[in-house]
Amino acid sequence: MTDAPTSAGDGLIRVQVGLVVPVGPPASGKTSFVRALIARRQIDAETVVSSDEIRAELTRVPLAEGDSDVVDARIFEERDRRIVARLAAGRSAIAESTNVTPQARARLLTIARRFNAPVTMLRFTSDITDLLQQHSERNRPDITTADVRAYAATMMRDASTDQLRSEGAAAVHDVPGRRQGVTPTEAAERFSFR
Repeated sequence: MTDAPTSAGDGLIRVQVGLVVPVGPPASGKTSFVRALIARRQIDAETVVSSDEIRAELTRVPLAEGDSDVVDARIFEERDRRIVARLAAGRSAIAESTNVTPQARARLLTIARRFNAPVTMLRFTSDITDLLQQHSERNRPDITTADVRAYAATMMRDASTDQLRSEGAAAVHDVPGRRQGVTPTEAAERFSFR
């Protein structure tokens, strides 16, 4: 179940200025959706705070296996810093990462509360067959098929609409995707970011 669109009859789902938290396993379409929003000029590229992009910025040199925890901590510290800067300026931020665990979302919700920013959670639910197909179409050697399955299981267990609302989301919307025969651009057309 998703919230009814907050529109005056135009059918668009209106997302308030604040923190937007995409929630979905790898290969569920989060990045493609966000890219479609940028391409359609519904949001500026700076609105998106992507943990994958920050990882790429911080890890241009290959790291030793034992460095991964330190790097992950730095990535999420930098992500949080960028989100804080945007919310402090009264602008929206899209926290683009998997966000399938309550712990990951709690950190983001804490930041939003500091600025009285509403939190909109966008659920990217996909059938495991679709996820695995989409994963095979991507060039992501850092994420295995087992990882995709594990994230999908966590999503099923810990990211229902009711769970997200109980955590403090002001609004929760399901973003349609491959299972519904909807492209990322078509999904983006259904949303308005004001």
